[in-house]
Amino acid sequence: MTNFIQQGKTIGIIGGGQLGQMMALDAKQTGMKVIILDPTPNCPAGQVADEQIVAPYADSNAIAALAQKADVLTYEFENVDLQALEKVVDKVYLPQGTNLLYTTKNRIREKTFLRDAGLKTAPFMAVKSAADLKVAVNKIGYPCVLKTCEGGYDGHGQEVLRRDEDLAKCHDLLATRDCILEGWVPFDLECSVMVGRNERGEVTTFPVAENIHRNEILHTSIVPARISPALQEKATKMAVQIAEAINLRGILGVEMFVAHRGEIYINELAPRPHNSGHYSIEACNFSQFAIHNRAICNWPLPKIELLKSAVMVNVLGQHVAGVRNQIAQQPSWHFHDYGKATRRHNRKMGHVTILTDDLVQTLAEVDNTGMWNE
Repeated sequence: MTNFIQQGKTIGIIGGGQLGQMMALDAKQTGMKVIILDPTPNCPAGQVADEQIVAPYADSNAIAALAQKADVLTYEFENVDLQALEKVVDKVYLPQGTNLLYTTKNRIREKTFLRDAGLKTAPFMAVKSAADLKVAVNKIGYPCVLKTCEGGYDGHGQEVLRRDEDLAKCHDLLATRDCILEGWVPFDLECSVMVGRNERGEVTTFPVAENIHRNEILHTSIVPARISPALQEKATKMAVQIAEAINLRGILGVEMFVAHRGEIYINELAPRPHNSGHYSIEACNFSQFAIHNRAICNWPLPKIELLKSAVMVNVLGQHVAGVRNQIAQQPSWHFHDYGKATRRHNRKMGHVTILTDDLVQTLAEVDNTGMWNE
């Protein structure tokens, strides 16, 4: 028997950032009630929800209280306390379960899962000490990347190593005693695919997005990705293969490297909506947030259509003033502001989506504003 969450029921979301906000906005549009758990009062998601429980993410009592009030429970990031979640699995419908989170919140487990599922990844080895690091570097070779196995985002918690002298930079990471060394994949571009799946096993996929990063933070997503239809199909099939292998419920972001000669390597998985899928709010018949909510509520999943090509550009703390000055000049741009209380350098504060018939011209227009020059 499958669970079907009726319209008007309550979705509980652990995490109150911009992803939770956009999940909540879609949920409210479809007639659902939303309760957020987040330690920051009036967080972005809390601003648009019916209720917010102000408590730390690892507060078992708060998660139990959320579970008691909700008909279905989900999360907007990986750093959810697994033990707290496991305590409520028999008290509330948790469609994503705990295995998805257990696998994706640890890079060794994630890479091992991908390899075992028959997908290509960069070569990798577990590293718990300086001695381990030397062994791993000797085996994998330079260049390579040392990352913490857990936590870490937008370039935090990692060091690129190109020569022996770089090993001295790894002291803080090695202090965690839980790292992974990954080989460098020489790639032509980075891309991602959002894939949704419900309890009935229905799967739907979004167009392949081409992603451009600056300082390890996503800067621009271009949809459709500027790769051949055959490579787009290959990337999409890999995303579906992962969704099936991990028994996905909800939406999953699959980040990929498109390497020379058309090889595709899986870089990372995000068990939630993803920054590179924000374009879908305006550019598709259903957004990634709508598909996530439909999937966790076990509603039927539609075929996704790209209504128009799109460019999505992130707005970081240092870009806010410039972007706000553009509002009076850009009638066709879609401006999103997440309502964060504090503006910080390199912190994601919003994004802009531009629907276009000419990707090259639109990318040039974005550059010519000068707003994103750092």
